[in-house]
Amino acid sequence: MTKAISPRSRKVRILATLGPASNSVEMIAMLYEAGADAFRVNMSHGDQESKVAVIAAIRSLEKKYGRPTTILADLQGPKLRVGKFTGGKTVLETGATFILDRDKTPGDATRVELPHREIFEAIEPGARLLLDDGKLVLRVTEHDMDSITTLVVVGGALSNSKGLNVPDVVLPMAALTPKDRSDLAFAVDQGVDWIALSFVQRPEDLAEARKLIGGRAALLAKIEKPAAIERLEEIVEACDGVMVARGDLGVELPPESVPPLQKRIVEVSRRLGRPVVVATQMLESMIVSPSPTRAEVSDVATAVYDGADAIMLSAESAAGAWPIESVAMMNSIGEAVERDPTYGARIHFTVVSSDPTTADALAEAAKNIAATVDAAAIICFTSSGSTARRVARERPSVPLMVLTPRIETARRIGLLWGTHAVHTRDVNSFEDMVAKAKRMALRHNIAKAGDRVILIAGVPFKTPGSTNVLHVVRIVGDELKGYS
Repeated sequence: MTKAISPRSRKVRILATLGPASNSVEMIAMLYEAGADAFRVNMSHGDQESKVAVIAAIRSLEKKYGRPTTILADLQGPKLRVGKFTGGKTVLETGATFILDRDKTPGDATRVELPHREIFEAIEPGARLLLDDGKLVLRVTEHDMDSITTLVVVGGALSNSKGLNVPDVVLPMAALTPKDRSDLAFAVDQGVDWIALSFVQRPEDLAEARKLIGGRAALLAKIEKPAAIERLEEIVEACDGVMVARGDLGVELPPESVPPLQKRIVEVSRRLGRPVVVATQMLESMIVSPSPTRAEVSDVATAVYDGADAIMLSAESAAGAWPIESVAMMNSIGEAVERDPTYGARIHFTVVSSDPTTADALAEAAKNIAATVDAAAIICFTSSGSTARRVARERPSVPLMVLTPRIETARRIGLLWGTHAVHTRDVNSFEDMVAKAKRMALRHNIAKAGDRVILIAGVPFKTPGSTNVLHVVRIVGDELKGYS
């Protein structure tokens, strides 16, 4: 039997990563009830076969709760790693010379294999190489196509196959590896709603993924490379959504530069009307502790105040000891921030100017009219979801109910700020639109008898991109009579 779920009172969305601690049907349902609005499936871990059951478990929530579910498949992306060492590890001394070369012989304290030809092609003297998540720092002194000689700026222990970051150059490598292409094909065949592309450096990196997706899912760009910052607006324009992936961004850039960059990425994404997710280490201590640090709580709150569409849990919900508590804590922080009387003003610090289109003008007008007439909600009819994105970009003070005949659209909207998506039959006339809006507002506890609601839609109906109607209606007490 379907368990009715009222709209979240919280407008920021919570994206929870699933993993060993949380990938059962029962745990996924508990995470949803604790506040998770969408689920991330990390393609870096496990095989495709294991993901089939996880995706099916997420979709089973739709029958249980009568709500669309949202699934994001996160592709691993290219992983740069050094080779192996004699004995499995070594120690690099600060000030020493260390060489990375094409020789497969196990390495030592003086050299190791680097099995990535692209780095030899792009590297320049003076560039930094960061090893093991930035714990060790090398600076290139000279190079050719077979070896890169470096000075060890920050030394330390180094073991087999540790990761390598190259923050100072744009590498001539595709954003999609063969594994990514296979995982992407699998994910869209399984019907996921969003594909997250890792290590985007330039807008061109998105083109191949967009082609392979073929319109079957939305494309999200993870911003985690300094090169991506240089072409940020172009990248945001070329994708459907953005993630501030602070893990690798914080490795390749000084830690103190990440907070202002986070604000910049959120601002650009909001201005261009793309949902933006803030991710990585948000409640990191809750991997092992039932309570977060006060600094972590402030970090999450800052993302909410900035107007991010979604905030994400990584290992906290995927592999930690307290996955349900982590989601519940993030939910509580979001609700507390949004109760702050100053919240409405703070999320509008970002100036969002409407594009010179009828649809954008109506979206802005819907927000303003809702505030002026004290409406209970904005209700938009959409096929593609573009109308919902336009209204959500305005960050209205009232709930946004999105009615759509396409289940794919209803599911993708799960990452969009302040939205409550409903999959329902399309309308055929203006009168039908008004009647359905009233019924759905009552049925989903968006409004009550006597309330005003704002309707926004396109006429003729069933025509994507035709948003041209804004209508204010009042709900009376008998709107549900005669309907089951």
